[in-house]
Amino acid sequence: MRAVVYKKPGHFAVEEVADRPLRAGEVRVKNLIVGVCGTDQHLHVGEFGPRYPLTPGHEIAGEIVEVGPGVAGFAAGDRVAVDNTIYCTHCENCKRGDFNFCQNGIALGVQESGGFAEHTIVAAAKAYPIGDLSLDAAAIIEPTACVVHGLDVLDLTPGQSVLITGAGPTSQILSQLVVQGGASSVTMAAPTQFKLDVAKSHGVNNTVLLDRNDFTASNSELHALAPHGFDVVIEATGAVGILQNILPHVRSGGTLMIYGMASESAQISIHPYEIFRREITIKGSFAQSYGFARAIDFLRSGKVDPTGIITHRFGLEEYGDALAALRAPDCLKAVVEPTA
Repeated sequence: MRAVVYKKPGHFAVEEVADRPLRAGEVRVKNLIVGVCGTDQHLHVGEFGPRYPLTPGHEIAGEIVEVGPGVAGFAAGDRVAVDNTIYCTHCENCKRGDFNFCQNGIALGVQESGGFAEHTIVAAAKAYPIGDLSLDAAAIIEPTACVVHGLDVLDLTPGQSVLITGAGPTSQILSQLVVQGGASSVTMAAPTQFKLDVAKSHGVNNTVLLDRNDFTASNSELHALAPHGFDVVIEATGAVGILQNILPHVRSGGTLMIYGMASESAQISIHPYEIFRREITIKGSFAQSYGFARAIDFLRSGKVDPTGIITHRFGLEEYGDALAALRAPDCLKAVVEPTA
């Protein structure tokens, strides 16, 4: 089969790779649509623990083409979404049910071969039937599962005001579910107007167009919307310039969630007294664990609507262009269709 293969950071090629036989409990999936994520940009430069040789791609939906020994409940032709997380189940954290902190965990597309290939092999237990769900909806199941986990961590109280910085795919999903979850108002701040317009079409109350190089230039507009700060601020860009200047927009007693992926080496300075005096809670959210079923339910019910989110489509041989597209202002979500 054809697959994107990295031998080291920054160096990849589309190569012919041998398909191995299935082991017990596994299925082979023909990859129909695979989302390109900011994580893939970090992996491209060697961040987030890649293991080489590596085929990236962790937002995978496709069709089962082969069922391995001992697999029940699946047949060739079934359409599925692939949960890329693999837990050891026996470390201290797994035994406590904290699978997201598995000490031996690996992920398809990070330490094991992922979706930017014609086929992916996955444990049947990690394949989730999607039935007649559209492929565009299936392409955002994994990021929706990550959002579900983030909202579990956030524990939003109905009636709270929420600011989301960033208007990428995850922010779009976040905003839809926060609107559905009972926030009194949802404001999105980002530097690209068409992305803000997509969010507005899905129920965001207010949008603020940021200066890409100076987040503080929007202080007065954000202050006018929430003079005492927002109850919850979700920073979903990972941009240090925003993180460094976001605390003044958190209401005293409020919560800052760091959701966006900053570089592993990025640092910011904070004033501990401000956290102490204003009793600000800071939370983080990373990836997901067992969020796929709820994510699929949200997409199937229409609570998460993929309309307008996917803007760019590429073939497997165009993986480099897909990766580059993430930095283009006119790209909201790019996908690769490996077998189109």
